[in-house]
This record gives sequence, structure tokens and C-alpha cells, in this order.
Amino acid sequence: MKDLVSIHDYLFGVGDVGDWEGDEELVADRINAIYHAVWQQIPDDTEVAVIDKLMRDIWDQLRGSLVLIEADEYELIDWALAHTRKVLDKALDEDDADDDDSDTDVDDEEDEEY
Repeated sequence: MKDLVSIHDYLFGVGDVGDWEGDEELVADRINAIYHAVWQQIPDDTEVAVIDKLMRDIWDQLRGSLVLIEADEYELIDWALAHTRKVLDKALDEDDADDDDSDTDVDDEEDEEY
């Protein structure tokens, strides 16, 4: 659940982003802006593992790519929000499938006998 983690667990400092040939501050600012936008879109009942995967996926997609420096910040945020919706929808679909598999309602079994 979202209240078990904090956005601060994922934010980057200048020293955390690696070598960007003098653009480390820009990279840290951009990824943090993306994370803040994404964080607002994550429902409160989202599993910690899903949040963790989502945040790591975003960094993995952008890490080392010049798009992080060259693209407009709003374009990056739009991409990240679309990625967020995709990841959350997939997690929801997997939860629904798990719920369907574990449906052992006694009333359903009785209805089938008649």
C-alpha cells in the first residue's frame, strides 16, 4: 500500500544519477519531476511491489539516454504517466485473474448441483 512507502525513497540527488558530463543536476531535477507527477497518479491501495517496480522501470528506461536531457520535461512526464497507467492496469488485471482463480464460493457450488 502506498502509505507504506514515501516518494523520498525514490528521489535522486545529484550524486545518485551518475556521470552526465555536467548535466547531473538537470537529470536529477527531471527524474524527480517525473517521479512527483507519477506519484500523484498512483492509487493509495497500490501494492508496494508494484510501486517499486514502476519507479525502477521509469529510471531503467531513461537512465543513460540523452532523451532525459534533450526532450521537453512535459513530454517526459506524459510518457511516464502513460507508462504508469500501463503498469497499473497490468497489475490490476493480474489481481483480477488471481481473484477469479481463488473463487470458491460455497453458494456457487450448491447452485451447480441442482
